[in-house]
Amino acid sequence: MNMETIYSHEDTLRMLDTLFRDEGAWWDQFYADKEKEIPFFRDYPDENLVEHFSGGALTPGRVLELGCGGGRNAVYMTQQGCKVDAVDISQAAVNWGMERAAAHQVEVNFTCGNIFDLELAPGSYDLIYDSGCFHHIYPHRRASYLELLDRALTPGGYYGLTCFAAGSMGAEITDWEVYRQRRMRGGLGFTEEQLKTFFSGFENIRFRRMRQTEQSENLFGEAFLWTALFRKR
Repeated sequence: MNMETIYSHEDTLRMLDTLFRDEGAWWDQFYADKEKEIPFFRDYPDENLVEHFSGGALTPGRVLELGCGGGRNAVYMTQQGCKVDAVDISQAAVNWGMERAAAHQVEVNFTCGNIFDLELAPGSYDLIYDSGCFHHIYPHRRASYLELLDRALTPGGYYGLTCFAAGSMGAEITDWEVYRQRRMRGGLGFTEEQLKTFFSGFENIRFRRMRQTEQSENLFGEAFLWTALFRKR
């Protein structure tokens, strides 16, 4: 019973984590069939990420990717000259990422684990990129997420985000309702106002809807997503 005694704020967070499903096991099952017709299973980088690099907003540096999935963006950033650490809670996703990196003949440091268990040196990354992880973060972990960004980014470092846009994709329920139902119904959709409020401590560089792309472009783009680029003040 001593293990269930709450002594600290972190104990409270970990208790709340247990109210929800085993995310690693769920995502392992999700990634088990790589042939599924899911847009982000294709080996294409995010169109906004390519725009950031090709337009000069982002330059090669040290990168942490949160929720890297099958590694498509991690591989792309490595090809741009970045040194990339990529983490995902699913071992199946990480294995896929390693396969892709080997096929593209690039080196990416993949890690399977919970992003909140990472031991990150202060100011160690020039860019933290998140494509589809934030909308799966439980509300009680958002403060931890912001602390991770603040701790790990170098001064002036960038944070890139792609997530569900409310009204187009994602569950439109309140944070309180997440705990009443004990689920997020596939991920939460956010308004522009919500996201800009969450990340108000950062300088807003770019914020727009993702551009819908054609498969012939070899880019990932779905109009039901927000894309944003912020800079640490």
